[in-house]
Amino acid sequence: MKAVVFDMDGVIFDSERLVIKVWQKLGEKHGFSHVEDVCHQALGTNKETSKKIFLEYYGEDFPYDTYAKESSQLYHATYDGRLPLKKGVKELLAYLKAHHYKIALASSTRRYTVTLQLRNAGIIEDFDAIICGDMVEHSKPHPQIYQTACQAIDMKPSEAYAIEDSYNGIRSAYNAGMHPIMVPDLMPPTAEMEEKADVILVDLIQVITYLEGHNEE
Repeated sequence: MKAVVFDMDGVIFDSERLVIKVWQKLGEKHGFSHVEDVCHQALGTNKETSKKIFLEYYGEDFPYDTYAKESSQLYHATYDGRLPLKKGVKELLAYLKAHHYKIALASSTRRYTVTLQLRNAGIIEDFDAIICGDMVEHSKPHPQIYQTACQAIDMKPSEAYAIEDSYNGIRSAYNAGMHPIMVPDLMPPTAEMEEKADVILVDLIQVITYLEGHNEE
């Protein structure tokens, strides 16, 4: 296999805990609780699916669109250009380039935000294709975004690894017929994740070691 498709939030950027922190601030401001639990359910999904999860928890009258807009403004005002990279990102990208892997990104986040953050981090040119949540119809755990990413780099899903941190992301890659590698971030692996992921690793440095071992086989 000579292709790797990355998720972004929680895999490339240590951003998911920052998103939750912003939503917690909104909860304190507007008087709704347990937002961390709801955010965990929405990890890896796009805005429409996240909205559905929030409305199922808080009720149909919950002003999700208003709060989501406020959270986005606060998030970008606070963190744009200052998102911390996860351990091993640049090392893994360099390894993949040196070994002629095709590299793609499949993020549920909208295209404007994805390109802005990758450009600010100086790594946007490392990707051969970038597929975002507003470029596909269905959100993770549906396989469409990973299928689209594989098509964009002219690879069969069975020929590509997917690196994910979220349950919905692993489900999406697995449903697409890829080889999921789970690098957990906020949520610990479950029995389902152990079944659906090819391997569960601590960080992206371990991904390099894993790929090296498979290249020698």
